[in-house]
Amino acid sequence: MKCDETLRDAPVTETPKEDIQRTLNRLKRIEGQVRGVQKMVEDDRYCIDILIQLSAIQSALKNVGFQVTEKHIQHCVTHAIQNGEGDESIQELMTVLKQFNK
Repeated sequence: MKCDETLRDAPVTETPKEDIQRTLNRLKRIEGQVRGVQKMVEDDRYCIDILIQLSAIQSALKNVGFQVTEKHIQHCVTHAIQNGEGDESIQELMTVLKQFNK
């Protein structure tokens, strides 16, 4: 998870390995939840139970997105603003946030 180098003159700031691992662990748990829902569908489980699990997956994915967004704002956007490239960085972020909330 790195900042876009085209928006910056400085070297890319890398995300600490423990943050990357934490995000990967969360995504792997979500992957397990998705597989669980696949199994529920295969087993013709009660629709409400499947919907509850789908809601939990959506919530977990949204939370990962919020965490990645927060890191991006703290590092990439802040750095772009400090280097006079904030408008482009903010516009890029706003475009993605609009997609994120569809």
